Amino acid sequence: MMSQKLIIFGYGGHARSAADLALACGYISLLFVDENARPGESFLGHSVVSSLAIDDFQEYSAFPAAGDNKRRSQQCLAIEQLGLPLVSLVSPLASVGVGSSIGAGCFVGHHAHIGPLASIATGCIVNTGAVVEHEAQVGEYAHISVNSTIAGRSSLGAYSMLGAGAVIIDGVSVASGVMVGAGGVVHRSIVEPGIYTGVPARKSK
Repeated sequence: MMSQKLIIFGYGGHARSAADLALACGYISLLFVDENARPGESFLGHSVVSSLAIDDFQEYSAFPAAGDNKRRSQQCLAIEQLGLPLVSLVSPLASVGVGSSIGAGCFVGHHAHIGPLASIATGCIVNTGAVVEHEAQVGEYAHISVNSTIAGRSSLGAYSMLGAGAVIIDGVSVASGVMVGAGGVVHRSIVEPGIYTGVPARKSK
């Protein structure tokens, strides 16, 4: 039986989305940890603290809720070092296909779709309404933003980000460390890190 208590690392916008998702998943007690927390701060009655006395929280699971990919990977490492269970949050309104896999520490938002045999590595964000289709692969700590799409048999590398409404078409590979801007369309494989924008997506930085 899963713990009904969850420590959320971070207190930015994505952390609040994570809290919404955690409550939808059945967690009843949330605690935010953020080094910039103000005394007495709370979110819908759930406390926000700047540090943990970890011996008091052995009944809790933990979730990394930084929107920034590198920061989220650091949170996962901190959770591991604290010896807390690292969990994923998968919305009850998401659809998850047969034979697919979701790594620890992932966020799968409301109305997201993960197709059959798709693979999502550790610490990824599959945000609200995003689609990762059949046999697609997503590397660790990647971020697939709201209403974006990775078509079948495509891949998105580790620490990459697919902006809101962006698309990777069928059978295309995107390297690690790539950011595709909102609304961009990737129609051929990307092998170099950088920022890509437009239709079709071209390197801008």
